[in-house]
Amino acid sequence: MKKGIIGKKLGMTQIFDEKGNVIPVTLIEAGPCAVAQKKTVETDGYAAIQLAYEDTKEKLLTKAEMGHLKKAGLTPKKHLKEFRLDDCSAYEAGSVVTVETFAAGEKVDITGITKGRGYTGCVKRWGHHILRMTHGTGPIHRQPGSMGVIDPARIFKNKKMPGQYGNEQVTILNLVVVKIDAEKNLIAVKGAVPGAKGGIVFIRDSVKA
Repeated sequence: MKKGIIGKKLGMTQIFDEKGNVIPVTLIEAGPCAVAQKKTVETDGYAAIQLAYEDTKEKLLTKAEMGHLKKAGLTPKKHLKEFRLDDCSAYEAGSVVTVETFAAGEKVDITGITKGRGYTGCVKRWGHHILRMTHGTGPIHRQPGSMGVIDPARIFKNKKMPGQYGNEQVTILNLVVVKIDAEKNLIAVKGAVPGAKGGIVFIRDSVKA
C-alpha cells in the first residue's frame, strides 16, 4: 500500500463525462486527516501511519486517547485508523493528509460497515426461493427446509440459515476515482460503497489493480 485516507460517505449521485455518458458515483468527504502516529520497522517491526479524522469534544475521549493525540500535537479526534504503507518517509506525526493524495483515474479499495438489517430469514439473507403458494404447502413458505434429521443427524457448518444480516465490514475492490474536489475535500468514486449515509469508510490504493 502506498497511501490511504479516512472519509465519510455522503451518498450517491451521477455525473456526466465528456461524451455525455452517465456515471453513477458515490460522494465521499475524505479528510483532511492528521497523522497521529508514525510506526517504523526499527521501533515497531513494520512501517505504518495512524490517521485521525473528524473533530470531537475532549470530554468524549478517555485520558489515554487524549494523551495519545496531544503527543502528536492534535486536537480531539473521533476516528483513528492505521494504514500500513510501503514507504512512510514522507509522513511525520502532526502532518496532514488531504484528498489530493489521490487523483482522478486511479483505482482504490474502500472498506466500510454495511447497513444492519437485523435478524432475518434465509429468503432475505441468502436469496432462497420460497415454496409454491398453493393449498397444502402450509405455513412454511419461507422456511429453509430439511436439515438432515436422520442422516447425518446434525447440521453441517456454514449451512445458510436465518441470522444476523448486515452490520459487517466489507471491502469493495478496484473502484475508479472519477473526480476530485480539493476545495470541498470530496472524492467521487464510480459505483456503490458499503454503508449508510454518514458512515465512515477507509480508502486505500488498490492492491489488485
